[in-house]
Amino acid sequence: QVQLVESGGGLVQAGGSLRLSCAASGRTFSIYVMGWFRRAPGKEREFVAAINWSGGTTYYTDSVKGRFTISRDNAKNTVYLQMNSLKPEDTAVYYCAAKRGSGRATFSYEYDYWGQGTQVTVSS
Repeated sequence: QVQLVESGGGLVQAGGSLRLSCAASGRTFSIYVMGWFRRAPGKEREFVAAINWSGGTTYYTDSVKGRFTISRDNAKNTVYLQMNSLKPEDTAVYYCAAKRGSGRATFSYEYDYWGQGTQVTVSS
């Protein structure tokens, strides 16, 4: 069992930055693919980024490439999402998720555990 707790959300002006953190419980954190998803008001939850167990492979949705960076520290059982050059359309609740095993993992149904989410609001 893995429990995930996100933090770092908030209100920021367009062009600003935020870093989200996701702290995981459980001694087997390193064997999970970790992902970030978001749900904007009135929209479906969408994939944002994912990282494999070693941190050597990352995936991003096109709209955040070059602006967001996912990373992980297995010693701290934590995954991060550095968000730069934020836009109003990035406003959403951001969720951390964990997937057992390996794989590209860009679909929400692939993930086994979810955090409660953290709100990110970008003002224009």
